[in-house]
Amino acid sequence: MKLIALAAASFVAFAAPAMAQTAPAPADEVQTVDDPKGGYQPAAPLFSAPPAPGAQVIFVPNTQTPTQAYPPPPAQATYPICKKNQYDNCRQRGG
Repeated sequence: MKLIALAAASFVAFAAPAMAQTAPAPADEVQTVDDPKGGYQPAAPLFSAPPAPGAQVIFVPNTQTPTQAYPPPPAQATYPICKKNQYDNCRQRGG
């Protein structure tokens, strides 16, 4: 009986909603270069509506090079060592 009461009490303790954390990020984890919000997708859709039925749609290749179309982000002054499950804006340990 004590075991059931203990299990029920622990369930009630963990079932409570989590509180939002408001502590600021430590200085070593602050990113100096932010990736664009929403990724590298266009800010607005190409067309406001789909083409009308029967309309001729012409596909024209882009004249920009890949470097012009998707410019690389600027280099950071320093890159910290990657933490567990972190792969962006850091450098691998060793070598």
